[in-house]
Amino acid sequence: MRARDIMSSGVMSVMADATVFDVAEILTSEHISALPVVDDQGRVIGIVSEADLIRRAEIGTTPHKSWLHRLFDDDAVRAAQYVRSHSRHVKDVMTKTVITVAETATLAEIAELMSKHGIKRIPVVRNDFMVGIVSRTNLLQALISREPGSDESLLTDEQLRCDVSDAIGRQPWTSPWPTNVLVSAGVVHLWGFTPNEIVRKAYGVTAENVRGVKTVKNHMRTVPAAVSIECGHVT
Repeated sequence: MRARDIMSSGVMSVMADATVFDVAEILTSEHISALPVVDDQGRVIGIVSEADLIRRAEIGTTPHKSWLHRLFDDDAVRAAQYVRSHSRHVKDVMTKTVITVAETATLAEIAELMSKHGIKRIPVVRNDFMVGIVSRTNLLQALISREPGSDESLLTDEQLRCDVSDAIGRQPWTSPWPTNVLVSAGVVHLWGFTPNEIVRKAYGVTAENVRGVKTVKNHMRTVPAAVSIECGHVT
């Protein structure tokens, strides 16, 4: 899936000459956390979020710096901070460096950008013009859409057993001790021994993610470090 498959279209935006009060009204009434800022041609030039508006002179929340920080701040820095917390115009408080993606961006690329930059939504652009936006909610919606359906049980138990065994065999953490996979009516039963609980859980998760599996019964047991297993026999 790509950005174009999950993005919200018809996205609200504001012009750079809007006021911070206009934006605060939209954010609260529409229950959103940020708005793209566009020029008169519709090109994305910034983004204004709740974080850009919470440190304001009007409500007494301007940043307070220690005397040591004030000592090392130059006039340009102090002036920029004053403008950001006192100006009523969006163009002065918006974040000008906007992270955007093309319609062809993968969900993995989008999630990586959100994580790296600590952002909740990313405008989707075509030739610098916004065509949609992808938010964390859109990613969750994509996840829900991939929930396994009831029509995936068409595979035979024999095929499911092969598929589960193959999926487990591709993992780097597989147990060196005897394990077995049995399948009955789409229900996978896992038997064997694992060195610890997290490996035991990983076996179950791997089986769950095989297409066609209805549910997993994990009967595997963890073995204390003092116990060795050779040729299927506990010693």
